Amino acid sequence: MSDLPAFCFYKTFDPEPPKMFRTDRHYLLYASEGSLRLITDDRCWTLPPSRAAWIAANDPILVEIPRPATCCSVLFAEGFVPPPTPSGVVFDMSPMAREMVLECRAFGPESEGLSDYAMQLFRTLGLTCHELARRPANSWVPIGKSDAAKRALDYTEARLDQDIGFASVADAAHLSERTLARRFADELGMTWRQAQRRMRMVRAIEMLAQDTQITQIALNTGYNSLSAFNAAFKDFTGQTPTEYRANSRANPEFSFPNEPAIVPPN
Repeated sequence: MSDLPAFCFYKTFDPEPPKMFRTDRHYLLYASEGSLRLITDDRCWTLPPSRAAWIAANDPILVEIPRPATCCSVLFAEGFVPPPTPSGVVFDMSPMAREMVLECRAFGPESEGLSDYAMQLFRTLGLTCHELARRPANSWVPIGKSDAAKRALDYTEARLDQDIGFASVADAAHLSERTLARRFADELGMTWRQAQRRMRMVRAIEMLAQDTQITQIALNTGYNSLSAFNAAFKDFTGQTPTEYRANSRANPEFSFPNEPAIVPPN
């Protein structure tokens, strides 16, 4: 592992199943293209280019790559920036934070050293993420605790493009509708219909990170009407799908001017 106080890990990955890993550094988990999934005990978070996860050193994380994605994450030595509080928080990336992460690509783990500019860039990024983490994002889907709830959620996720009924979900879970409804209330704190809607919106967020047409995304998430999809998506995110896609795409060609605006410390 690098001895640098901070560096960027930049690599394109093919789809991979969930994998657990741990690092001795504070970790900004970010995808500049595609999307990642961060899985916790009770939630699965989607991380398109508009979002990132802020993870404390030595905390294990479970990450899935559902589709090809370019990882552009930044690792900070303990003490170099304030620790993530709480660890594992997911937040919306501001345009400035996204551009700073992209600028960090020039400073990988094999770099021989960091200039004053690079040191200040990394430190400012860490402080920015610490501030952004005060406003957690909402792009998660529930994970059931019991096998029955997990079966119900898996069955639902595999059929987000279909108009399925709760009776078929209960059959898949091997429970009565009444018992499954109680499981959802007790384990997830929501109804099945609320969970299905959230899963559809998060699937749409993942697909918006690709080049899929919005009409196709609507169909793939169970909406036969584009206007109904647009209304549901705006209610969930506060933006239309078109606005969300435009705001979430980072500019890979961005670079800071030769004379950096960040002034190195004395």
